[in-house]
Amino acid sequence: MVDFDALPALISVPKAAQLLGLSRAIPYRFAASADLPTRRLGGRVSVVSSRPASFLTGNADAASPPPTA
Repeated sequence: MVDFDALPALISVPKAAQLLGLSRAIPYRFAASADLPTRRLGGRVSVVSSRPASFLTGNADAASPPPTA
């Protein structure tokens, strides 16, 4: 099991795919449909590393991005 708390705040999509045991294309597909929380910095898409564990367990509430003020 991966210790998501030890990861940096944002990780690359290929790294997230590796950690989740998925092909590289699947996290991009989930990110495009907003099922996997991501942040865009410049032209790069990064996965919010505190959320993949919730994504794996299917806990949609914990996987949702926090509300903005």
